[in-house]
Amino acid sequence: MKLISYLHNGHESWGAVINDQVIDMAKTTGLHTLAEFLGSPLFDQRETLVEKGHAVGPFAGVELLPVIPKPEKIVCAVRNYMDHHQEALGAGLKVELSQEPPIFLRVWRSQCAHNAPIVRPKVSDSLDWEGELAVIIGKGGRNISEHDAPNHIAGYSIYNDGSVREYQFHAKQIAAGKNFESTGGFGPWMVTCEELKHDQKLKLEVRLNGEVMQSGDTGQMIFSSARLISYASTIFTLAPGDVIITGTPSGVGFSRKPPRFMKAGDICEVEIEGIGILSNPIVDQK
Repeated sequence: MKLISYLHNGHESWGAVINDQVIDMAKTTGLHTLAEFLGSPLFDQRETLVEKGHAVGPFAGVELLPVIPKPEKIVCAVRNYMDHHQEALGAGLKVELSQEPPIFLRVWRSQCAHNAPIVRPKVSDSLDWEGELAVIIGKGGRNISEHDAPNHIAGYSIYNDGSVREYQFHAKQIAAGKNFESTGGFGPWMVTCEELKHDQKLKLEVRLNGEVMQSGDTGQMIFSSARLISYASTIFTLAPGDVIITGTPSGVGFSRKPPRFMKAGDICEVEIEGIGILSNPIVDQK
């Protein structure tokens, strides 16, 4: 099942996409947000509930929001593909493989929806792309075992972890370059966990104006999504709607010779097998 958050006639809601129709499920469940639904016992009844939902119109007729508009936490993995780690070394970064998953946090205001603009800030001309698999938490918890981690996954989506490279490289901690407003594309929907096998190898491709920039598969991860969930949960309690961004393969712009970055007028697409395509135009900050 495909679940979305959206605006329709100025009203924020959430629901399912069935046969290209949007089914509103907020009134049916009495729950105001998709994140609430993911953590509710009603989530296990989603197939039945969607049949009771109200059709609001075609998918193209609603304005999408980020899949989870205001997650409590967006946990991001750093250099979690070996080929990306190697290209970082080739670009002159002095980085070592970690024994534990290196992570950082994004804030929710850094997100933007499918078809919404990714904004290049005034202070930068090095806005880079990073196509990534997003894992969305359904069942929260603390100190989750790696074995049990898949049981805490509600579904999967697509993320473009847009990176403002100057700010990322100001210090050893990279979060500054990852949290500019409207730089993280997230969407178009989440595909619930029964649609994809856990840790299934999914082809991932990033295209800039139709040209392939990144091409790999999620089987290349150094730390699995289960390992990322388990590790993150030792630090803080994971909550329904939390988003785990699992890293990107090689092919980012800063490692190219010469470097290449996104600019106003570009269209960046991230496609992941079994999920769909996340597309965002690039604009300059006004």
